[in-house]
Amino acid sequence: MSDDVRPAPVNGSPVARVAVTDDAAALLARLRDKHGELMFHQSGGCCDGSSPMCYPDGDFITGDADVHLGDLALPGAGDGPFTVPVWMSRNQFEYWKHTHLTIDVVPGRGAGFSVEAPEGVRFLIRSRLFTDDEWERLEAIGA
Repeated sequence: MSDDVRPAPVNGSPVARVAVTDDAAALLARLRDKHGELMFHQSGGCCDGSSPMCYPDGDFITGDADVHLGDLALPGAGDGPFTVPVWMSRNQFEYWKHTHLTIDVVPGRGAGFSVEAPEGVRFLIRSRLFTDDEWERLEAIGA
């Protein structure tokens, strides 16, 4: 895993709920060149059902059953900067709302329809609990 992470604040919060490693950001830039704008959805489940799934933006329909965790702001390449929204099912969010999530990439194939599957790598989530200070700042703005 890369030590560098890019945070994605949500709703103007000084605290990001989700971030991405440099390795995952580089892969997202390559995938964007192939598939266009992208999005992530993190659902609950077992096995790869709990992995973050990356789709062409709009291929996975979000709604009231989902929570927007933030937008990953990425530098891109020839087309310049771009963002990747990150969503999670509301039920899963209830379990994970106290955690900061980092999207990383590792060798190996996951199962499912995530766009990185043919690349021989898979996205995964690394998590940590928010510090007391981070949690207080999130609660103060209702995020």
